[in-house]
Amino acid sequence: MCLEAISIFNGRASKYEMRDTRNEVIAYTDGASRGNPGPAASGFVLTDSNGTQLQAKAFFIGHNTNNVAEYTGVVKALEAAIKIGAKRLIVFSDSQLLVRQINGEYKVKSEQIRPHFQQALEMLSRFEDWKVQYVCREKNKEADKLVNQSLNLGQDVVHSAIRCPAEMPYGKDKPVPKTQNIKPVRLGVLISGGGTTLMNILEHIKQGRLNAEIAVVISSLSTVTGVEKAKNAGLKVKIIRKKDFPDVDEFSRRIEEELVAADVDLIVQGGWLCFWKIPARYENRVMNIHPALLPSFGGQGMWGHHVHEAVLAAGCKMSGCTVHFCTNQYDKGPIIVQRACEVKNSDTPETLAARVFEAECIAYPQAIKLFAEGKLQVQDGNIVVIDS
Repeated sequence: MCLEAISIFNGRASKYEMRDTRNEVIAYTDGASRGNPGPAASGFVLTDSNGTQLQAKAFFIGHNTNNVAEYTGVVKALEAAIKIGAKRLIVFSDSQLLVRQINGEYKVKSEQIRPHFQQALEMLSRFEDWKVQYVCREKNKEADKLVNQSLNLGQDVVHSAIRCPAEMPYGKDKPVPKTQNIKPVRLGVLISGGGTTLMNILEHIKQGRLNAEIAVVISSLSTVTGVEKAKNAGLKVKIIRKKDFPDVDEFSRRIEEELVAADVDLIVQGGWLCFWKIPARYENRVMNIHPALLPSFGGQGMWGHHVHEAVLAAGCKMSGCTVHFCTNQYDKGPIIVQRACEVKNSDTPETLAARVFEAECIAYPQAIKLFAEGKLQVQDGNIVVIDS
């Protein structure tokens, strides 16, 4: 569809004559809050009328509502369009309420969003022609992906590559090069043992296969070999032992303090054996890997050789590993990635564990990479959807 097909623009008949397209901009906007109110982010993608991407940005806006986030995305897009000298503008949003309000079809009742609504109208008035139109989420994937990446990282995101996504309604069918978040995702790794998972992740980072950095390593024990490995690798290590605290609440608060101080985006549990209460700020930002295919063979006490013994005792023909987001229940969080492996007739818990660990070495970096790219969305509280 070309812009000539749009017959009503800014509330009046106005058919574009597409002779000079340099000052025409299309904005795809989105906003979301996890908790409503909760951690929130807004974003936009600007393209020209030929579908060439001009800018793609997302902004982490702290604790806010969905509606404020949606309006903030529009305002940020308008600011960007004005800055580059756009004269004509189409804004797409997947918020039907926002679109109806801006088009005068629905009254703004919320005092919280009225200032954002008025700011958007004032900025729209600076364009010669404008239109704000609803688009379904399936046609707004790029902006949606940016917002989710910002939510996952808890920070602003800027995509630098120019591209024209095929799913955009006015985009032309061009190749879509990859974009990358410039800033690596900051990891906090929790360990209780030998640090094999930690070393595997670090190796992926060193080889350039994972856009991440390990900001801090927290160990629940002071004498395990994982502490020595981490220090030898030049990583910052903190020892936080559960027995040094009167209760789990104090233990959990101490862990949170170190994670916040290290400005961690994602917490990775690698052989971590202590229960801690995950605070709201890190909801869907704590990963764990379990040496079985959850929901089977999970729960309190099911770790290490206990899991493999149970798998063999049940006569399973397949086992594997599961990477999942953590909740405050053992092995109950939303599943992100699973990899399976064969259980052989000759297997012992040790030989099966070795084969499962080979799968873990692939699955965990894969899950972290998906998070860093903003491709993970948790829907209905317990289902992870992976964007293509």
